[in-house]
Order: sequence, then C-alpha cells, then structure tokens
Amino acid sequence: MILPIYAFGYGVLKREAKPISQDHDKLDELIKNMWDTMYNAKGVGLAGPQIGLSLRIFLVDTVQLEGEEDEVKNGIKKTFINAKILEESGDFWAYEEGCLSIPQIRGEVERQKKIKIYYLDENFEEHTEEYEGINARVIQHEYDHIEGKLFTEKLKPLKKKMIKRKLEKIRVGKIETEYRMKFPG
Repeated sequence: MILPIYAFGYGVLKREAKPISQDHDKLDELIKNMWDTMYNAKGVGLAGPQIGLSLRIFLVDTVQLEGEEDEVKNGIKKTFINAKILEESGDFWAYEEGCLSIPQIRGEVERQKKIKIYYLDENFEEHTEEYEGINARVIQHEYDHIEGKLFTEKLKPLKKKMIKRKLEKIRVGKIETEYRMKFPG
C-alpha cells in the first residue's frame, strides 16, 4: 500500500525515532508498504518518520542509480533497522541532495565519504558494514531522518535563507507533487 509522505513541518520529522522490537506488529507489511511508497515517489531512500512513524527504520536503494550516476558502481538495496553509524571518515564532499518530505528543494550538502554502520536487517540479523560514496551519502541522509535531522539544516546560511519561503509553502501545503503527501498546515 502506498502511504502518504509527511511534509516538512511535522514534529515527527524533528524527533529522534524509537527502536523497533523484533515482535513489532506487522513489520513485514510496514517494510513492503515503505518500499511501495518510496518507489511510487521515485525516491532512493525512505525513513520511518517520513511516513509519520517515529521508528528507527529506513530503506535504501541505490541500485536504481547505477548507470545514471558516475559514482554508483555497486548500488545497494537494503532495509536498516535500529541502525547506528559507528564511524564517518574520509574527505568531506559536496553533493546536491533532495528529500521526499521537502519536495522541489535541493541543495549542496557536505558529508564525509565513508561510513561504518551497525544495523539489523528485516530478519533482525545483525550487520556491521562499511560504505562509501553515494551509498554512504544516502545512508547518512536517511540516518539523519531517524535522528530527527533534515538535510536543509546542513545547507550553507545563504541557501537556508533563500529557501525559507519555499519551506513555508511546503509546511502549509501550497505545493503540488506527483506522490501522496500529508501536510501539517
């Protein structure tokens, strides 16, 4: 089922999400619905808070970027539950990011190139893995969501000032998207 994506302005996007237990009710259905919702919106990642759930879960699919982005050679398609970034390393690099919860706004965000992350998969099996480049960036972006942070907070001051009006339009629902959204205003 395709769920509405919660727009900028909802409190759930600004709160640290809560861990998920292994006996979470209908977790398989939630994960399936999140994949459906993400693909419907043409996204490469989606986090629990973006569908109104303060849960530490996010999905990443950079496989669909292979061939489109020079940096993507080995994309990933994974579910991350109760993730914890253990380490960020490497040079900072700027890349233009966008977000399904903040449609029609993009901006250059500087992030470190490599990460080491611990997480549980959809079967609650533990993993500690390292990623770099676009894979690391998308994970960092989605991880920020479960930490209650948005990419707009990482923009340079001038860019933040320039998007202020657009953010307000999103918050009050004066924007059209090709996917279902839920607006707080």
